[in-house]
Amino acid sequence: QVQLVESGGGSVQVGGSLRLSCTASGDTFTGLTMGWFRKGPGEERDVVASISHSGTDTWDAPSVRGRFTISRENNKNTVFLQMNNLKPEDTAVYYCAADKVPPESWPYLSRLDYWGQGTQVTVAA
Repeated sequence: QVQLVESGGGSVQVGGSLRLSCTASGDTFTGLTMGWFRKGPGEERDVVASISHSGTDTWDAPSVRGRFTISRENNKNTVFLQMNNLKPEDTAVYYCAADKVPPESWPYLSRLDYWGQGTQVTVAA
């Protein structure tokens, strides 16, 4: 079993930056792809970015490409989402997730094995 805890959300002005962190606990972190989803007001929950266990393979959504960067530190069981040049449409609850499926398959998944509780990101115009 894996538990995921997010941190780093908050409020920021347009064009600002935030860095989200997600730390996993449990004994099955090894081999897991990690990633982030978000759910904006009145929207479906969508995948934002994902990263393989080795960190060599990543996937990110076109809407955040060039602005968001996903990374991980396996010795700390932590995955990060660096968010730059934030826009009002980035306002959402951001969820950390983990699964064995490769990063590029995450947009097609109907469910994932592990989820965090979510952290709010608000971008003020």
